[in-house]
Amino acid sequence: MSGRNDPFEGIEDLLEIVTGGMGPSGDGNALPVDVANTGEEFVVVADLPGYDREDVRVTLVDGTTLSIAAERETEAVSEADRYVTRERRRRSVSRQVGLPVPVEEEGASASLDDGVLTVTLPKLGDVSGDSTEIPVE
Repeated sequence: MSGRNDPFEGIEDLLEIVTGGMGPSGDGNALPVDVANTGEEFVVVADLPGYDREDVRVTLVDGTTLSIAAERETEAVSEADRYVTRERRRRSVSRQVGLPVPVEEEGASASLDDGVLTVTLPKLGDVSGDSTEIPVE
């Protein structure tokens, strides 16, 4: 089988494009999030198991929309390596979360610990209207 192309390689990506991201469960592989309102701030929590900090991008759009995107690649396989089963492939997830009131861009923070992303967004009244990337620590 060496040197042969896998006829099913990329079919998951093709199905996602054709169905608009709607998987068999109907969830569209959307990134599930919890959004808590503590009174002073919003705390957004998302599970991202298997993603490294550099794989995750968190952006605050116009002060009221949080955008989370993560993408990981599979490791390159040398020709000498042979798999019995290989199901772990490139994967990307994303989600936009609308917030009911504007948040402070300067005070926003994000951390990724043990596959759990936590974004803290202090509330504010004024908004600049621009996008601000929030570094993931």
